Amino acid sequence: MIRNLFRMFVVMGLLVVSLAPAPARADESGKPRRLLYVVAPGIRNYLEFGGAGILIFDIDHGHKFVKRIATPASQAAKPENIKGVCACAATKKLYFTTLTKLYCFDLVAEKMLWEKALPGGCDRPSITPDGKTIYVPSLEKDHWNVVDASTGDVVTQLVTKNRAHNTVVSLDGARMYLAGISSPILPVADTTTHQIIQKVGPFSAGIRPLTVNADRSRIYVTVNGLLGFEIGDLKSGKKIATVEVEGFKQGMVKRHGCPSHGVGLTPDETEVWVCDAANQRVHIFDNRVTPPKQLQSIKLREQPGWVTFTRDGQYAYPSTGDVIDVKSKKIVAQLMDEEGREVHSEKVVEVILIDGVIVLVGDQFGVGRRGQKR
Repeated sequence: MIRNLFRMFVVMGLLVVSLAPAPARADESGKPRRLLYVVAPGIRNYLEFGGAGILIFDIDHGHKFVKRIATPASQAAKPENIKGVCACAATKKLYFTTLTKLYCFDLVAEKMLWEKALPGGCDRPSITPDGKTIYVPSLEKDHWNVVDASTGDVVTQLVTKNRAHNTVVSLDGARMYLAGISSPILPVADTTTHQIIQKVGPFSAGIRPLTVNADRSRIYVTVNGLLGFEIGDLKSGKKIATVEVEGFKQGMVKRHGCPSHGVGLTPDETEVWVCDAANQRVHIFDNRVTPPKQLQSIKLREQPGWVTFTRDGQYAYPSTGDVIDVKSKKIVAQLMDEEGREVHSEKVVEVILIDGVIVLVGDQFGVGRRGQKR
């Protein structure tokens, strides 16, 4: 009897071990594990989609939902509108903004470190690759707050008087591009001196989402009133092309008041992807020719207001939660939360781990990465 009881306890122990969840880390071979961090709600209209908080998805396992992390913003009686997100592999931190505050989240401990109300409110920020400095636009006011990323303290302000809105850092971290809704001119700041050293344009209207190539020679911007995008030469400081979407008409949009709110470069810079809200599509252009040539369009499940990519260029993420295989141009997954609800957000960032250690992060803006090894 004692022998039989012993065998029973051994079997039960093995069963418990077999049912234990696997650790959230790369496998023993050191293969990278890619996670997609989605900060929701993205905009007020998206509150119906997926609730609030930081939602994590497993990129390499069908974008399966992993977990939801509550934040002070998501736990408020009325969850605040999320305005932007950025992350840093060097410091293992993720930052996001609401209408009024900048939040700092520890990716390793999975806890909030601090929150800071900034002068003039907050919009869509960007961080230098070393994780030291964040440029945070005021909420469509006259200035950018230059913030110490370790403390949230304001170091200085850059006054642009262009209804500050979107911020993009160059791949090398040397430049910040400061797009405002009300101005066709794009100010460019030096991240060492925190001074505006160049102005690009004029473009045809106020500047909306934008992106930049790896060598800082071209800037791609969407503007008010245009279904398509424009290109600026960062060497001369002049606009060099207006590229309109063909075969589709402008129509009513739910958000942003802009036909094309969202543009991104595939990491190899061979394609430009631009959003079309009214027609619920993302349009793809061949960037190997000048001006870029329209190739095809992909129908999405909702009106898009953003598009970005994984660092390796495998997947594209429009804000609708559709996951697009970049090579085949097919929708291969759709982001769904733990309750089976659609997840939509413009605020997403890729985090890459090896053996449980964060080694790389992506960016929200779909910047070009041609020549980058990983």
